[in-house]
Amino acid sequence: MATEGIEAVFLETHNWGKAAKFFQTLGFELEFSTDHSSGRLRKGDGPYVFIAEVPEGRELRTQIVLKVADEDVFHLDPAVEVVTPFEDTHYGTREMTVRDPDGRQWSLQAPAKS
Repeated sequence: MATEGIEAVFLETHNWGKAAKFFQTLGFELEFSTDHSSGRLRKGDGPYVFIAEVPEGRELRTQIVLKVADEDVFHLDPAVEVVTPFEDTHYGTREMTVRDPDGRQWSLQAPAKS
């Protein structure tokens, strides 16, 4: 089974309020925010954008997350380098990291196991 496309884009920012407002002016709706300067925005049925504020001086990262419907039936070609196998996240999903031929890391996200 293959991935099902883009699940989310994770963005780091130095200013949560300005970043959230920017995406809202582009038509994204705030689904929720946290008490630690982060939150999720979405436009329609498409992938969501999760923005998290990090300290000034830290280099900002962007991560594209690919959706996996069921990790138990998901199989990678043995040629794909697994950086970390599926493991539980603190936000209620399971995540795997793989590396592409150019050295970029990709996150694959599956639902939490029941």
